[in-house]
Amino acid sequence: MNTRSTATRADAGVRSVQVTLDIIELLAASEGEMGVTEIAQALGLGKPAIFRHLVTLTERGFLSQNPSTSRYHWGPRLYLLGRHAPERFDLASLAAPAMRALGEAVGQTVVLSAPGPHGIVVLSTLRSSQQVEIGVREGSSLALNASAQGKVALAFGPEELRERLRATGLVRFTEHTLIDPAALDAEIARVRERGWAVAPNEVLLGINTLAMPVREQGRLTGVLALVGSVQFVTAPPDERSLAALRAAVRAIEDTLHGADTSTARPRRERAATKEQTP
Repeated sequence: MNTRSTATRADAGVRSVQVTLDIIELLAASEGEMGVTEIAQALGLGKPAIFRHLVTLTERGFLSQNPSTSRYHWGPRLYLLGRHAPERFDLASLAAPAMRALGEAVGQTVVLSAPGPHGIVVLSTLRSSQQVEIGVREGSSLALNASAQGKVALAFGPEELRERLRATGLVRFTEHTLIDPAALDAEIARVRERGWAVAPNEVLLGINTLAMPVREQGRLTGVLALVGSVQFVTAPPDERSLAALRAAVRAIEDTLHGADTSTARPRRERAATKEQTP
């Protein structure tokens, strides 16, 4: 057995992991997208080596590549890992009681999503009690133009999402998907006016979603949605579903407000203590 060769391979493996983590940390600290040359220069490494790591990270979903600029940014898996990191006040954890109550009230799948750097990411899914189960995988990204969650994000979220959609274009999933920019703009205006969105048959035939924004201090924090067959999650939605979804959103927003209040007080107390310390 060649111990020197084995040690060399082990060192190379450790180095590869270090480069991978360096890339992730660099992009996490970046305020925008970065290109291969920019990343290579920042890390002091050659472009071919950096490119190989970027390809692997993109294939695994930890990074995403902007098709119009070929530059890289956070991917859905990296965002989901961040959301699952132990935090005192995590949106999915805070929303869990309201999601359970909503699921019990309407008997449909409940999905919580959040705007990521470049789209909508599913944070939590509570499956329905129906015989035919419809699930949305946690960590998956939702199409901005075809999903009800995406329409809500476009209506109430940051301008960056709309710019992202203009750069990537509108993707067709079924014959019902909105791929005309003017038609989508009109739909987003309606969503902004009425406060909810639906997307019957737009991603998958026979399936509809009813979604509403979850806001904290006026800023879009998440999107809460009911997902089910068009037979049960109708378009337009029935008043019972709208009322139940509104109540769940209010409960989450009240919880978020309480969390902000409880964390603000200790911060103020620490600041006051620091000022009084000689």
